[in-house]
Amino acid sequence: MQPKLKKAETNMQTATVPQQIFLTIPSGDYRFVSTLSQKMGWTIHKPRKSGLQKALDDVRAGNVYEAKDVDDLLAQLDA
Repeated sequence: MQPKLKKAETNMQTATVPQQIFLTIPSGDYRFVSTLSQKMGWTIHKPRKSGLQKALDDVRAGNVYEAKDVDDLLAQLDA
């Protein structure tokens, strides 16, 4: 049984429910936000691209090459 609290007292046993937010920040501000989150006890999760997403980005950027045969492929890799 918990003791009754006076109006001026606060109950420190209440659980906080974490909330998720998503921010888009400039890369130059990442260090500041990271330091702030460490001091506040927050966690930061950077989304990582999957291999498929990286491949699709390469196709959109035009970074796709075709080789006629194995020798042509090796020549492109050496270049």
